Amino acid sequence: MRIHIYYGGRGLLDDPTLYVISKMEEVLKELRVEVKRFNIYEYKNEIATLPQTIKEADGIILATTVEWLGIGGYMQQFLDACWLYGDKEKFGTTYMQPIVMSTTYGEREGEMTLANAWEILGGLPCDGICGYVEDLVTFEMNQEYNRIIEKKAENLYRTISQKVKNLPTSNQAIKRTVLCTPQMNLTPQESEQLSKYVSDDTYVKQQKEDIEELASMFKGLLGKAKEQEDTPYIEDLKAHFVPQPGFVASYSFMIEGVKDSLLLKVKETRLEATYGSAKGEDADVVAKISTDVMNAIMEGRMTFQRAFMTGEMTAKGNFKTLRMLDQVFHFGE
Repeated sequence: MRIHIYYGGRGLLDDPTLYVISKMEEVLKELRVEVKRFNIYEYKNEIATLPQTIKEADGIILATTVEWLGIGGYMQQFLDACWLYGDKEKFGTTYMQPIVMSTTYGEREGEMTLANAWEILGGLPCDGICGYVEDLVTFEMNQEYNRIIEKKAENLYRTISQKVKNLPTSNQAIKRTVLCTPQMNLTPQESEQLSKYVSDDTYVKQQKEDIEELASMFKGLLGKAKEQEDTPYIEDLKAHFVPQPGFVASYSFMIEGVKDSLLLKVKETRLEATYGSAKGEDADVVAKISTDVMNAIMEGRMTFQRAFMTGEMTAKGNFKTLRMLDQVFHFGE
């Protein structure tokens, strides 16, 4: 008989789950069971391939520690990999015992989470172990606790060797009717190959580079349209620009909802209009305005001076240059 232990904690020395699974290993080895432990944190770059190791086992133990909330990230990733890449047919004949120890609240919920997950995967759950440990030394010295752990290990051995049957559960019905995977139906061999690709850093890196290349291509195709969306008002300003001989000034508009500032440079008969992140002190006038007020000005329903006087536009800098805006840009009839 082979039993695999999948430990989803962080491997801390004072982790009570490590003591429990070590005790379980001792009992199972005395019963001539071949036990192999997988510390998931040591396989964090290969978690997608770990479900394939379940094929070699008659039963498994899923062990984790509740440190603050839930079963922890490593165990959750492992269960996700089982759902995506595991051999569901093999799970259907594999017994699983959950072990969840807690240094805070939530060990019962964690045990139930593991049992429910394994049932939904199609597996066979066994009675698990859960407990709250405030002081590890006291816990280890308690002989009654040790006997409970030993009894649970013996029950797991008997359950697997006698192939004990379980009554049907609603989780199995949910898996058949609701929790259907949206992806293509893959054979166990295809799932195994896919899991290897997912865990291959070189392959994943190449896929990311290909995606970035495609994204750049589409970005180039949509560049012109996006540029027009990201640079509003420039065409209207150029169309309504009135040259002022001898007048030179620069304006910076911070428009609500627009990422960059609208930068205007008037050089007598020429107008330069761009968007950028220029500092306020680089402009003669720095103004802050909403899109609604800016649209009203562009449509001729409002003037820059009126917007400033009513407080709908705030500004700092040279106020004589500010008053020139309505002469430089004429949006009236």
